[in-house]
Amino acid sequence: MKSGALVLALLLALSPSVQAQRGGGGRGPTTPEAAAPIDIPGYWVSIVTEDWRYRMMTPAKGDFPSIPLNPEGVKVANEWDPAKDEAAGNQCKSYGAGGIMRVPGRLHITWQDDNTLKVEMDNGEQTRLFHFNAAPSGNPTWQGDSLAQWEFAGGRAGGKGGDLKVVTTRFKPGYLQKNGVPYSANAVVTEHLDLTNEPDGTSWLIVTTLVDDPRYLTRPFQRSTHFRKQSDSKGWDPTPCSSY
Repeated sequence: MKSGALVLALLLALSPSVQAQRGGGGRGPTTPEAAAPIDIPGYWVSIVTEDWRYRMMTPAKGDFPSIPLNPEGVKVANEWDPAKDEAAGNQCKSYGAGGIMRVPGRLHITWQDDNTLKVEMDNGEQTRLFHFNAAPSGNPTWQGDSLAQWEFAGGRAGGKGGDLKVVTTRFKPGYLQKNGVPYSANAVVTEHLDLTNEPDGTSWLIVTTLVDDPRYLTRPFQRSTHFRKQSDSKGWDPTPCSSY
């Protein structure tokens, strides 16, 4: 009996789960920064290859053929008044979480801390924080609360490659397009950020954005936006929001 108890004690002591609990032989907690399957910090410039006239210029009122608005959404969009937005201090309505990635300009992505990615935009002078833990709650802002997670290739950390998934809620109502196409405060914005590295050394960040807003849209609305990585901050030009 004594020898059997001794063998059992030794087996338990060598068990990987016990070792991990005791801190021996187990890996410590890994931060989101250390676990990142893709390297996205740096400066990025948007490359406008589609929807040029809707992104590089402010479309006329009522010009939104590709956006699946329901009747209420159409009504709100047709009431767009940029002067009224400016007077009310709402000139950033097209620079909110639902539309900011479509605004031509540059991104500067850094790690604010081990658990938070910071994404700064020069056009509109907006800042988004992607939290890998619970986002702090507070009053709704243009960028809302963004909860991030890595999606690893093969479904597990350590796999080769992956992407970043970000779900954003609790924001002020804004515009999907600068000419007043609305999304509501109760919409959900889901984004996937993918990185590709080309043989010529060029890196591309592809941001796929899905806006789900039953109040104004007949179905979830998806768009993809492309950014090319820069070697430095050349061209970075912070510019305030504008309704026009």
